[in-house]
Amino acid sequence: MHSLWWETCQIQERQTLKENLETEILVIGGGMAGILTAYQLHESGKKVLVLEADRIGSGQTRNTTAKITSQHGLCYHGFLKKLGTEKARIYASANQAAIQEYENIINTEQIACDFEKQSSFVYGKSKKDLELEVQAATSLGLPASLVQENLTLPFPVWGAVTFQNQAQFHPLKFLYSLSEHLVIYEHSPVYKVEENTAYTKSGTVKAEKIIFTCHIPFLNFPGAYFARIHQERSYVLALEDHGMKTNGMYIGSGKQSFSFRNYGSYLLFGGMGHRTGEESTVSKYQQLRTLAAQWFPKGREICCWSAQDGITSDGLPYIGPYAKSKPNWYVAAGFQKWGMTSSMVAAILLRDLILERDNPWEVVFTPKRFSSVDIPFLCKEGGHSVKGLTRQLLASQNPEKPPVCPHMGCQLEWNPEEESWDCPCHGSRFDKQGTLLNGPAQTSLSPSCSLKK
Repeated sequence: MHSLWWETCQIQERQTLKENLETEILVIGGGMAGILTAYQLHESGKKVLVLEADRIGSGQTRNTTAKITSQHGLCYHGFLKKLGTEKARIYASANQAAIQEYENIINTEQIACDFEKQSSFVYGKSKKDLELEVQAATSLGLPASLVQENLTLPFPVWGAVTFQNQAQFHPLKFLYSLSEHLVIYEHSPVYKVEENTAYTKSGTVKAEKIIFTCHIPFLNFPGAYFARIHQERSYVLALEDHGMKTNGMYIGSGKQSFSFRNYGSYLLFGGMGHRTGEESTVSKYQQLRTLAAQWFPKGREICCWSAQDGITSDGLPYIGPYAKSKPNWYVAAGFQKWGMTSSMVAAILLRDLILERDNPWEVVFTPKRFSSVDIPFLCKEGGHSVKGLTRQLLASQNPEKPPVCPHMGCQLEWNPEEESWDCPCHGSRFDKQGTLLNGPAQTSLSPSCSLKK
């Protein structure tokens, strides 16, 4: 199951790290956040090196729907109440600046990545929710308005909040072009970081500053990011001959909603989100296919894929210093479902922090923040861990017990649709042979594990 982006973009493989090196800045993770951060620092005159566990862009970047937007669901009414006007305005302006920075880089580097300005829409059936969101967004200076007509959707809704001058693109064409400026080692997973040195199986990198842009940091402590972020999966079909030409990028409000956007002659139709490691017995792809047959009866599926997103307690990414005890470490994680825009926000903010430039965004995204909403979130996440550990203990007498996650010992769930072992506690995933697919786990399953389905 490969994404449309992965199928339509090729790049030469990079070498594997096989020596001990030194650099000013080490970036761990070669997805959009890592490559953008490395690029921003490289353009600022820093010596930067990137270590990627697999291929650059092979993680969540290749599985995005590739919307570049400051419209992150119906978020701004909630942010005004939760953060206050000033912080909500900073969040809005940071994401608007990220859209402009993409356009600046694409023009400067002359990158052919199918970049298009588009309107974005959040549709819904609640008049009150949509009206409150428009009021909040416009009060923060965002290009928002309420629309009820000319919505290119296959079902009726009350209306939508639209943002003008947002964008979409081909993420891997952009990423791979930008990566040509950088020193990158692929197939070089980091298994340990001590002070200013990162260790791989065949080499080390010593750096003045280390930046973790690897979806969720694989080190449990300090930071405890595995407990502060939970992971969710969602699914996408790419359809031909679908008969639906959208007038922008659409996503629904509410828990079970759907997203739509065109890419050339294709329609990207997504949804069916759930917590990783749960609901694995229900075919999400089949549910999407059933709806696609109803809404786009002439559509033909050309590929399907899924994404995994890190969700924080307050809906804001963690971008900034990694932990008080590690002054030369930095992190970018918990992008929710808005990885493209958040990656650029992270790149700009981390660049400024490392170059010791003032940046007003720091106060909003700092990983050091803690508020009352974190307490129930952490309790709920702790409950998931206890549940996973309890199930593992109850199954311990079974000679064919399911495998356990090497991260924290939770019992894994077999996902027959994607043929993977998924952890319901912290979101790690492994293929049917036990090879690691997603962290925060650092290692594959032990050969002694029973992998019977």
